[in-house]
Amino acid sequence: MNIKTVSENTGVSADTIRYYERIGLIPAVKRNKNGVRVFDEEDIRWIEFSRQMRNAGLSIEALIEYISLFKDSDDSTIPARVDILTNEHEELQKRMNTMQSALERLKYKINNYESHMVPREKGLRDFDDK
Repeated sequence: MNIKTVSENTGVSADTIRYYERIGLIPAVKRNKNGVRVFDEEDIRWIEFSRQMRNAGLSIEALIEYISLFKDSDDSTIPARVDILTNEHEELQKRMNTMQSALERLKYKINNYESHMVPREKGLRDFDDK
């Protein structure tokens, strides 16, 4: 399969697939005599795995480390891989908490626009006039 077909089948852009290969998230893809990538089922599984892990919130750096541990060793790295996932979960939870707090502040501003925002906006104008 060529990269266009793989992109259409996986929903991962060709640029992202090339990027994943370049940084090591997927193994080097075999090429034909013209240098064109030729993907097999294993390549597709790697692309889907990497995409799923990214969609689960893993950073590129964490995913590179995770895959390196997975590819280069045996089950002895399972605790380290679980630690990576746990750390990424904690970071994602922190980002979600920050987003939830921002969402609540924005909702407050919308619900109290006349009493909260208008006086503050007038205060900004008054400051500019000085």
